[in-house]
Amino acid sequence: MFRLPDTPAAAGERERVLNQEPSESNPGATLALAPVTGWRRIVLAGFVVCFLAFLFQLGFPESSNRGPSAEQSAQGAVVRWVNAVSLLAIPFLLAFFPLYAALRRIAVYEEFVDGAKEGFNVAVRIIPYLVAMLVAIGMFRGAGGIDLLTRWLKPALEFVHFPSELVPIALMRPLSGSGTLALFSDLVKQLGPDSLVVRIAGTIYGSTETTFYVIALYFGAVGVQRTRHAVPAGLIADAVGVIASVFVCQWVLG
Repeated sequence: MFRLPDTPAAAGERERVLNQEPSESNPGATLALAPVTGWRRIVLAGFVVCFLAFLFQLGFPESSNRGPSAEQSAQGAVVRWVNAVSLLAIPFLLAFFPLYAALRRIAVYEEFVDGAKEGFNVAVRIIPYLVAMLVAIGMFRGAGGIDLLTRWLKPALEFVHFPSELVPIALMRPLSGSGTLALFSDLVKQLGPDSLVVRIAGTIYGSTETTFYVIALYFGAVGVQRTRHAVPAGLIADAVGVIASVFVCQWVLG
């Protein structure tokens, strides 16, 4: 719904580029993409069926005449299914996309090499923004800003049953992932890994994003100066992740 209207000139240019033969003077040109029909669909369908079979065997091992392990027996069906999906998701994606590209007659290796070259240039462009962001985060944390905010907010947080130990993590998470991990490690050493507060902190760490870090790094790397609604949307998503983590963990584990 947010896509710009496709003009006839743009459509004609895209068709010309897709149908252009690659050459030394124009290495970026690619062959026309082959349609996924006939035997190509059969290959993709067979690939998906094989992964579904592996998924079903991992999630329900008793269906293949082999009993579940002791750990799987202590888990519910939903937990075992989720664990099976988590094990096979990355191998499936790493295998599916190169296979699909090869079936569409795309030079997979050449495209990978071109992407690796572009990745190096992107890394060079984002280094200044990365250094600036890390310095700002270090100054804010070293000056005691997080500790000061924690003391100010502690009475209100106790009123809504929000553990005050989680305030530094909730404040640092939109700024830096490594800084949040350091705070989380200190919290584990103080309270132990089985503490409810530590479990909530781990859930917050996985349910939120480094909003300011991402905006400063990637928006700056591509020269975007007006972020528009990116910052409010990211902060609202982080706030929802923090609140939901506290509520769900206290409800399930409390």
